[in-house]
Amino acid sequence: GKAKLPEIPDEKLVEMYRKMALLSKMDKILLQSQRQGRISFYMTCSGEEAAVVGSAAALEMVDTIFTQYREVGVYLWRGFTLDSVMNQCFATHKDNTKGRQMPIHYSAKSLNIQTVSSTLATQVPNAVGYAYSNRISGRDAVSVAFFGEGAASEGDVHAAMNMAATLSCPTLFICRNNGYAISTSTKDQYVGDGIVVRAVGYGMRCIRIDGNDVFAVYAGVKAARALALEQSCPVLIELMTYRVGHHSTSDDSTAYRSIDEVNYWDREDSPVGRLAQHLITRGLWSTDLEESYAKECRKEIMTAFARAESEKGPNPLWVFDDVYDSLSDHLVEQRREMREHLERYGENYSLEKFMPVE
Repeated sequence: GKAKLPEIPDEKLVEMYRKMALLSKMDKILLQSQRQGRISFYMTCSGEEAAVVGSAAALEMVDTIFTQYREVGVYLWRGFTLDSVMNQCFATHKDNTKGRQMPIHYSAKSLNIQTVSSTLATQVPNAVGYAYSNRISGRDAVSVAFFGEGAASEGDVHAAMNMAATLSCPTLFICRNNGYAISTSTKDQYVGDGIVVRAVGYGMRCIRIDGNDVFAVYAGVKAARALALEQSCPVLIELMTYRVGHHSTSDDSTAYRSIDEVNYWDREDSPVGRLAQHLITRGLWSTDLEESYAKECRKEIMTAFARAESEKGPNPLWVFDDVYDSLSDHLVEQRREMREHLERYGENYSLEKFMPVE
């Protein structure tokens, strides 16, 4: 039969588009800034905007999210500001993690999103543990683990899914299957039918979704969330999408895929373009609005960018903070040694770019 669109209020749908468009424009600017040497590293979400924003929009704030590293759209949807993004990427003293993480490793406790970790798939068993806590505490919430199909090859994912199934943990495993694990295409990653079929081996519910269709993503994640809560069970969701950008700024994807392949997905199946066309058809958006919003986005992004670029870096001694609840004896000694070193050789460092050593 004819597919039925999920019931999304017009205001929410337009806001979903605005966040997707903002993410796309922010990615381009921060990618360019890394090429200019203004930030050290970046990873874009190009081509996967619907997968991340559509998922986030279907969840509730009580749901704790464990992201991988390509889900800044989840942060933006929940209210993470452009200033917060820029302070993190520039590692300023205003960054939530005190400038001690490499770029794109965001953290937002106030938004119920756990800190990004570079180590592939470690967030997945963490999400299951959190879901188990929700279950035994009677909290009406799910925990959500985002990961790529490449990370699905990690043993942590197997352990996490088996734990979630046997312990009846209300967990959503959201796999972004974007076609590549860095340079390794899916045809070289597995022989089976993608990731979703693995759920059968764990006795887990599952669904495969067109990850470039924001309506399908929203409806599927919303239904999976309801099922996970109703039956206290995990659900595996495979979002079929495409990574338009390089894996990261350390990667050159032209070495392993053609420009024509990338251009096809960017032109013919852009999730941002698909939603824009739908909104225009329904009279909820227009070419004039698109032009004015593009200018508004660029102004807001560049204003936040300039603010962060002019901020000082963290106090160098902050590197010892928050490792433990209180400083251990060996860290106290190392901190003292570093302070003495900076007092003696400070003129050899650009300390004026950092907060004062206190």
